[in-house]
Amino acid sequence: MSIRLPFIKNKQKELSQLTTIDKENTPDHVAIIMDGNGRWAKQRSLPRIAGHKEGVNSVVKVVRAAHQCNIKVLTLYAFSTENWKRPKKEIDFLMKLPKEFLHVHLPELMEKNVRIQTIGDFEALPKHTKDTIQHAMNKTKNNDGLLLNFALNYGSRDEIMHAIKKIMEDVNGAKISIDSLDEQVFSKYLYTRGLSDPDLLIRTSGEQRLSNFLLWQLAYTEFWFTDVLWPDFSEEVFQQAIEEYQQRQRRYGGI
Repeated sequence: MSIRLPFIKNKQKELSQLTTIDKENTPDHVAIIMDGNGRWAKQRSLPRIAGHKEGVNSVVKVVRAAHQCNIKVLTLYAFSTENWKRPKKEIDFLMKLPKEFLHVHLPELMEKNVRIQTIGDFEALPKHTKDTIQHAMNKTKNNDGLLLNFALNYGSRDEIMHAIKKIMEDVNGAKISIDSLDEQVFSKYLYTRGLSDPDLLIRTSGEQRLSNFLLWQLAYTEFWFTDVLWPDFSEEVFQQAIEEYQQRQRRYGGI
C-alpha cells in the first residue's frame, strides 16, 4: 500500500526566518542524529511507523533550510547497523521510506541542485531500497549544490573495522606501506572519504550520546543537543543550532 507523504506548504514563508543567519559563517558540513520518532508516536498513542512517517517532513524542512544557508554537506543518520534488531514490520516500513520520499521530492531536489549520496553497507539493504536510492544517486550525480548524505545501514565501529581490514589487504598486497599510514591515509578508507569532517552535530530528542555515529569523524565537531523530537524539528530549531555554532570558537586543541 502506498503511503502519501504530505508536501510542506508555504515553504518560502517558513524559510524566511533563516535570512537572519550569517551565511558567511555557516558550517560546511552538518550531521544530524534524527532521534525521537518512536517517542513522538507514543505520546500520541500512534504506532511507531507514524513517527517515522512524520519524521520525513522534518527531513524535507532541514534539507530546504540547509540549502538556503549554503551548507555544503548534510549527513542524516537514517538507519544504523543496530536498527536491524527492531521488529520486522518497522524495518520493512523504514526500507520503503526512501521510495516514498524520493517519489514526491526528487523533482525539488533536482531543482535545488542537490546531490544524493549514502554511507554505510549499501549492498546489505533490500533490493527495492537499493534500486530506489541508486536511481536518485544517478539522477543527481551531476548536481554540485548541497550534498544530501544518508547514513544507511551505517555503524561507525563497523566502518572502522572495514577500513582496518582493507588497509591490511593493501599492506599485504604491497599497495601501501605501514610507514605511510597516518590519519589522512586512514580517512581515505572510511565511507566518508572525500568529505570534510562535520563541523556541527545536531541530535534531537534530548539524548546526549553518539550511538555509534561517525566516531572518527566527530573528533573536533561542535555538538548541539535539543529536547525537540525529530518529527517536531523545524527551521526555527535548525536556525538556533546554526546561530549557536556561529558563537563558538573552534580551537582544535590550540589556544
